Amino acid sequence: MFGDYSLGDLGSIFVMQGFAGLILFSVYVLMALGLAIIFGQMGVINMAHGEFMILGAYVTWMTSNLFQTYMPSLFGGYFFLAMILAFVASGALGMLVEWALIRHLYKRPLDTLLATWGLSLMLQQAYRSVFGAREVGVELPQWMLGSLHVTDSIEVPINGVFVMGLTALITIAVAYVMFRSRWGRQVRAVVQNRVMAGAVGINTEKVDRYTFGLGCGIAGIAGSAFTMIGSTGPTSGQLYIVDTFLVVVFGGAASLLGTIASAFSISQTQSTLEFFMSGSMAKVLTLLAVVGILMLRPQGLFALKVRK
Repeated sequence: MFGDYSLGDLGSIFVMQGFAGLILFSVYVLMALGLAIIFGQMGVINMAHGEFMILGAYVTWMTSNLFQTYMPSLFGGYFFLAMILAFVASGALGMLVEWALIRHLYKRPLDTLLATWGLSLMLQQAYRSVFGAREVGVELPQWMLGSLHVTDSIEVPINGVFVMGLTALITIAVAYVMFRSRWGRQVRAVVQNRVMAGAVGINTEKVDRYTFGLGCGIAGIAGSAFTMIGSTGPTSGQLYIVDTFLVVVFGGAASLLGTIASAFSISQTQSTLEFFMSGSMAKVLTLLAVVGILMLRPQGLFALKVRK
């Protein structure tokens, strides 16, 4: 026996904690993918990234209510439409923000930090005015409820499995777009040498706008996934923005593989430590470990690329 638990019970608990870490990993990856595109590829410190995520969550909530009220027979499939609408809404707002604000601040990263921090406060107040200050929850379709019985003592929630599957599909899609598509080659060309990219006929302003919109749109999808594991409020995005920046910087800001590895390391470490101590202390120890590693390897787990 180990305290009040047998070795079998401890094994089951660690497996469950590991799965909880995988769900947290999925949210981190979805958030960090968008931020890695914006910060890693564009050099923009977007402190309003969490608010783009929450916009996606609110869109999902509104879609859920719409289907419940007017199309209850189709409620089982509302989430797939909600994800598309969340991506479009957050992406469109991102493109508008890039045109109105961000495009004037390129090569001034500290100014983008201040400007997007102000934008985050404005969006929080807008959400509070439109949706109210109270947190709202999304009702899941019947097929997402319940758990899968792995063993007699281990169960995994179906919605968690769905979030992980969604994360895998989005990651593959982003990897294809960034490294296999013509537009992805244009993005990387602009990152490496903006002047030369413009000289060969690439519309750098258009690439910037679509890149920022893509990053914000992915944050909107992260917001849809977030509704499955937590309630949505005007300031919910701020709970994840620091962790998301930590994931991006720790992995290497322009590295997709680094983002995934970093998100997995941080989420699993935090989830495991929460078994032994409080959540806040687990987060502090995880942060201290990451800071210590960054002091030894400032470029992150993988090589960092910067905008020229």
